[in-house]
Amino acid sequence: MSLLSIKQLEILLVEPSGTQHRIIEDYLTQLGAEQLQWTDSGRKALDQMRAHPPDLVISAMHLPDMTGTELVQQMRKDDSLLDTAFMLVSSETGIRYLEPLRQAGVIAILPKPFNLEQLSKSLLATLDYLQPDQLQLKQFTPDELHVLIVDDSFTSRRIIRQMLERMGVEKFTEAENGQQAIEQIEQNFFDLIVTDYNMPEMDGEQLSQFIRQHSAQQSVPVLMVTSETDRNRLAGIARSGVSAIFDKPFTIDTLRSTIERVL
Repeated sequence: MSLLSIKQLEILLVEPSGTQHRIIEDYLTQLGAEQLQWTDSGRKALDQMRAHPPDLVISAMHLPDMTGTELVQQMRKDDSLLDTAFMLVSSETGIRYLEPLRQAGVIAILPKPFNLEQLSKSLLATLDYLQPDQLQLKQFTPDELHVLIVDDSFTSRRIIRQMLERMGVEKFTEAENGQQAIEQIEQNFFDLIVTDYNMPEMDGEQLSQFIRQHSAQQSVPVLMVTSETDRNRLAGIARSGVSAIFDKPFTIDTLRSTIERVL
């Protein structure tokens, strides 16, 4: 199978401003993108995507009929668009805008204005997301790994699982919170655990503490995914015994290299 290139990426740009549309399209053209479509509203974008799903959607935050957050949330409710790569361009920094985006799974959140280098890195991350390299492990093959994914969001679990599947992992168990994860840990052996931080019943930090102090799998690698920014809480997460902490959004290359390191 031939590898995708930026030239081959089918990109849908959702941008109500004609000026911003031209600026972004010019950047994309400079980077080699040739298959570009443009629309100016969320509803038109959804209709266009359902008729012909693109490889990547690049959207502004504020659209005439919805926000970029609402657009990606609508995409994640549609089976045909659930796995479509999404990139946001926004000057917003407020958590109420960005947290739902992180939960819905975005390739990148580009600031406004952004430069050519930032866009280039995000496009390369998109290519890696669509066609990642396989995991290279000394003692295992990826299909032998049994991975436990813990997150109260179905979409977040789906995104993590898809990333791992594209790297060759085949065996998964899922849990919606730390308490459910403990029940699974007491019944199954896992090679790797990927968990969210903020969850009901029992959060990721409490789960990590249980694994390290009370389970029969105290040495299993635990990867924590979080959008937490509070330094005290992050310090607590680190002390709980996690093997690595990922900030949302993170790239599939970061996930792959970390798994190769901890395993």
